[in-house]
Amino acid sequence: MRSGILAEFDSADALAQAHERLFTRGYRRLSAWTPYALRSIGRTEGRSPVPLWMLVGGLLGGAFGYLVQWWCNAVDYPINVGGRPLDSAPAFIPITFESAVLAASLTGFFALLIRSGLPRLSHPLFEVEGFERSAVDRFWMGVDDADPRFEERLTEDLEKMGALRCTRVRASAEGGAP
Repeated sequence: MRSGILAEFDSADALAQAHERLFTRGYRRLSAWTPYALRSIGRTEGRSPVPLWMLVGGLLGGAFGYLVQWWCNAVDYPINVGGRPLDSAPAFIPITFESAVLAASLTGFFALLIRSGLPRLSHPLFEVEGFERSAVDRFWMGVDDADPRFEERLTEDLEKMGALRCTRVRASAEGGAP
């Protein structure tokens, strides 16, 4: 969330109920910051594309590992030892597997960094007073103003849903926020 409305809740239940209500109303650009994971919020956010990216990365990495071995042993520098085939697939299995695991793990690592927007040195949320308590005992929910259903009277609706306070967050013009 770069800019929008940020609401503070005092309990996980209040946050989960408000999140569910907004989700059923059609809001999709919702974010939550909590001191611990809430399963009720994770169900409405949909599936992550990261596992699929990791599968594709692993398959491509395994294929690349196999092709490098095949190229080196069968094409670039073929050595016929005892009449064995130059492109023996069983001999290539360990390196192919290790290449697939390495590529999948690197794909997952970088995909998570990109999807979470890290590294982030500055963000408009860091300027909201009390937001640091999101890691201790407060529950925050943000509605991005890029959401098609976003409206200015959303602040009133969030306060009716139990928000302690609502704050308007705007992206900085200097470009300090990603």
